[in-house]
Amino acid sequence: MSATIPAGLVGVTGYTGMELARILAGHPSLELVCATSRAEAGKRLDDIYPFLQGTNMGDIKITAPDVAELARQCKVVFLAVPHKTAMEIADALLAAGVKVVDLSADFRLRSKAVYEEWYDVEHTRADLLQEAVYGLPEFYRDQIKTARLIANPGCYPTSAILGLTPALADGLVEPENIVIDAKSGTSGAGRKANVGTAFCEVADSFRAYSLPRHRHAPEIEQELSMAAGQPMTVSFSTHLLPIDRGILSTMYTMLKPGVDEAAIRASYDKFYGHEPWVRVLPAGRLPETRWVRGTMFCDIGLVPDPRTGRLIILSAIDNLCRGASGQAVANANLMLGLEPDAGLKLAPMMP
Repeated sequence: MSATIPAGLVGVTGYTGMELARILAGHPSLELVCATSRAEAGKRLDDIYPFLQGTNMGDIKITAPDVAELARQCKVVFLAVPHKTAMEIADALLAAGVKVVDLSADFRLRSKAVYEEWYDVEHTRADLLQEAVYGLPEFYRDQIKTARLIANPGCYPTSAILGLTPALADGLVEPENIVIDAKSGTSGAGRKANVGTAFCEVADSFRAYSLPRHRHAPEIEQELSMAAGQPMTVSFSTHLLPIDRGILSTMYTMLKPGVDEAAIRASYDKFYGHEPWVRVLPAGRLPETRWVRGTMFCDIGLVPDPRTGRLIILSAIDNLCRGASGQAVANANLMLGLEPDAGLKLAPMMP
């Protein structure tokens, strides 16, 4: 049996930290040796996550974040912390020779000015923005393999970028006037107590939020602009679903003249035919969040509408797994030379 690789997790008590713990508990090569949280320091990991009782991770003692100790113990560290917090920790870990997968937004945008405009804080490690690799394996696999720092994509952007890229890259649709109508479960808002995401506020209701400026918009536009080969602006609207996890994005585009369903399906098959985590559904079948729950899958549905001249693209992911922690593990696997799907052969978690 090959030696395990020691990993650290900064921010173990949020939903992404919880999901990372779930995945790492079954990982054949990555061993969680250090888990940090200021609020829960001193407790065992299975004190806050009873599902870890009886595993080799349950007796890990949670500590306050200490970069020197993380660097001493770990070869790779996952940062499941809010934006602004990650940039300083990442810089210090990189200086100590540790690989970093950052689940915050701190390194996703390549422009310091754009980051500061949308997140309303100064970016103090702008020198790392060009080094950080955007962690979408389908498009950046080779760069991820040699990276020190991964900017793990946002959940909404993962759904939208995977859904739209083939159509834009192959020139099947017009790059203007694209509407991304996205809905997420409440775990996307984080674990911190908030009246707006309390059960009685969310159950049996449905609402939009963060219109017309959601912080994931520039991330989506950055990556779609690269796919289209020109600057892009999209209409991006977000909604809160009365479910705990899952994202369904419905994207409305205008087909270019002469593009038929055969050309659309050929394009998506070219992009994703050999990708294990993207499933392009057959005609007549549409994605549902329940079929991707707890997995790395992104299910894509394609609906050409001859009456309106539109191509409607739907994509479903689990926001916590494919949209955050599972994708982070996939990136770590690639960085460390492991099998890409190590620890990620996950069956759907049915409600």
